[in-house]
Amino acid sequence: MDMQETLKTVKYSIRDDIKFGKIAVKLGRSKRQVLSQMIDYFYRSKKDPTDLNDELLKNTILKGQKEYIGFVRTQEADLLIPIKRDATSMVELLKRMAYSFDNQVMKYNEQVLSNQSDQRKGLSSVFETLGYIEKKIEAKALLKQKAMNILNRYIKERENLRLMSSAREKEELANTARKELELL
Repeated sequence: MDMQETLKTVKYSIRDDIKFGKIAVKLGRSKRQVLSQMIDYFYRSKKDPTDLNDELLKNTILKGQKEYIGFVRTQEADLLIPIKRDATSMVELLKRMAYSFDNQVMKYNEQVLSNQSDQRKGLSSVFETLGYIEKKIEAKALLKQKAMNILNRYIKERENLRLMSSAREKEELANTARKELELL
């Protein structure tokens, strides 16, 4: 404030002065400064100090809330509802896809397990047959070996017989070889 300005006096009750002093102390300003700021506030805001409910403020707030609610409803209609609808249909589609995929995988797994079981049975049969063939081959080789031993012994003993050996000795040798062959 300029020192040159002219000061005016306002008369008010002691009770109002006590309230006014408490306001000034609470705000940390002088009474003159608080009075000047109060006048500026009411002048700029065009508020009526007797209107304790502040209808202008309420109306402004309600107008803002109505605009905000209108904006939200517009966004809800334009964005949120279509997004929710699309999301719901996508979730439903994903559920169907997952169900279909699970069914296909389960069928495939069952088929693979069945094929593996069939292969296991087939391999078991092949191994059995191979074992049988191996035993037969071993038996045949052993039989050949024994037959060869009998033949070699027969030849050796026949050569050991003298030229003048009896027919009976020759027949005994042949019978012994035959008996050994029959035992195979």
